[in-house]
Amino acid sequence: MTTVRIPAGWPATEEQARAVQDELRARVVLDEPGPAPGTGYVTGVDVAYDDERDVVAAAAVVLDAASLDVVAEATAVGRVSFPYVPGLLAFREIPTVLAALNSLSRPPGLVVCDGYGLAHPRRFGLASHLGVLTGLPVIGVAKNPFTFTYDEPGTRRGSSSPLLAGEEEVGRALRTRDGVKPVFVSVGHRVALDNACAHVLALTPAYRLPETTRRADSLCRRALQEATSQEATSQEAASREAASREAASPGAASLGATTRHSPTAR
Repeated sequence: MTTVRIPAGWPATEEQARAVQDELRARVVLDEPGPAPGTGYVTGVDVAYDDERDVVAAAAVVLDAASLDVVAEATAVGRVSFPYVPGLLAFREIPTVLAALNSLSRPPGLVVCDGYGLAHPRRFGLASHLGVLTGLPVIGVAKNPFTFTYDEPGTRRGSSSPLLAGEEEVGRALRTRDGVKPVFVSVGHRVALDNACAHVLALTPAYRLPETTRRADSLCRRALQEATSQEATSQEAASREAASREAASPGAASLGATTRHSPTAR
């Protein structure tokens, strides 16, 4: 598990974060088809938080795209790097997600985020942000439509309908299981929308959510539990050590002697 520090110069205000989005958004590549489904590797990334302890854990899990077997995985843990602000969640997640990706033992191939790409108020969600920073093909697969509208797709697996911001298509509502609520697919970087949907169907042979997301979600939750348990143990040990030092200090002994023999104490 990699431990991550908040990068120097990381945005600290909403204004700074939006300025970064405006600068990087122009670098998003939308005219590449992306890798073919079922070929190479595909990697899921996800994060889990303990806001009370100010800890975030990220996981990256690489699957063989043909068999969906896990071939590599990595985790990273750090401090939460930005407040919770809708539309700016990437700034809470990017440092630890990048650290997890960089710790993998093999190239990630296509990256699948539990979130949004172009389906974002500023057209620059986590999937786009991560793609621009890494140069990797990235797609977003979300559990809900965020602020966008859509018509219910057909009930059969593979049915889809446009995810719309007014008249602009920013993604697709895609049915991955017969009669089950759709997922919401959007392009992040270097992948076409039709191809992104084909990848999601290839990654959902048995469940609504992609195997990449399911595996990464499970791993980041375990990493968070391990990290917070270790932190709690360290804090308890530090408290016991401090109490032991205080009890053994000459000042404490002198104070105890004074208290025992003082007229007031009697």
